[in-house]
Amino acid sequence: MRRLFLLLVLSFSSLTHAAVGVFPDSIFQNLDHGLYWFGYGDTWEKAIPGHANAYFSNSKPTVIYIHGWQNGKTRAKNRETFNRKDAGGPDLDLAYAWLAAGYNVGILYWNQFADEAEVKDAEAKIWTASGPRAMRWRNSSGAYSSGPNKSVGDLLFEHYKANMAGYSGSNIRILGHSLGNELAIVLTKKISDAVTAGTLSSRLLPKRVALLDPFYSNWPKSYLGNKWVGEVCRSYVSELKTKGVIFEAYRSSAVASNPFVGDENKGLMKMTAFTELKPWYFNAVQISEKHSAAVWHYLWSFSFNPPSISGTSNQAASARTSDSRTAALMNGTKKLVHNRGIYSKEPSDDTFVEASR
Repeated sequence: MRRLFLLLVLSFSSLTHAAVGVFPDSIFQNLDHGLYWFGYGDTWEKAIPGHANAYFSNSKPTVIYIHGWQNGKTRAKNRETFNRKDAGGPDLDLAYAWLAAGYNVGILYWNQFADEAEVKDAEAKIWTASGPRAMRWRNSSGAYSSGPNKSVGDLLFEHYKANMAGYSGSNIRILGHSLGNELAIVLTKKISDAVTAGTLSSRLLPKRVALLDPFYSNWPKSYLGNKWVGEVCRSYVSELKTKGVIFEAYRSSAVASNPFVGDENKGLMKMTAFTELKPWYFNAVQISEKHSAAVWHYLWSFSFNPPSISGTSNQAASARTSDSRTAALMNGTKKLVHNRGIYSKEPSDDTFVEASR
């Protein structure tokens, strides 16, 4: 029964949610990974070190999204973008408000490495190049090929470092969904280590990291010295908080909070500005849609004023909530639970109540 539940939940969750036709076939037939900058209407240009990019300015505030598991996506020629209608979200350009506010908006792609039938095989690639499936990648014909001798964490750090080298702004935010939350944490740790070592400008250290319906698999991992993934993530977040990085987390489904599926990692959630979303406009079996809701709800929430905590004049957490308020929520003792607006997708009518962590 436990095995069946795991397969059902994760198979549904792997169906998230990209756009077909936004990218040319060659991107799926050949190995392609790295940083893409976006403009209005899902227009895009890949970041190439040393080259100007139509959708990037060195001085602007910056938000970068990292996706999660991508089982079956390459054959379907799907990649996640900023229109999430196929994931149950609104038929809107969710980058619009960010771009209008003067942000650079990007996605760090690792989709061909993440295209594995077993989520733990994709997860291992985040941390090591010598996991169960090494660094194999999948093409649009469904065939696998051997990949580079570097982990996804190392590859994305190299893309980030090379393409953000001339950054002169002071506001970088990283978003990670599902497995991508692990990458958001790993990437931020690598950036922090490089800043400490003096090999990277402190301007490149993210100010804020959002963990969107985060997933961590159960059980110790040999490639982590027999530690749990969630355990290592907790140690990284604990250290990064001392460097001034603000962490927020949003739970929208049972994908990780059910012990049959993943590690709920309550210890890590208690270290963040933690919000439990209730996407009750989806029914009980729409697990994939609920899992994806954290992404588009967060992106969309930037279009509206911060939500309130019921019965108070205090603000709850959202993409629009200030860094200082989010930090205060992170360092507090309460979590936030969705109590109004739970049957409507638009975040504008959301309110929350405080509850014990």
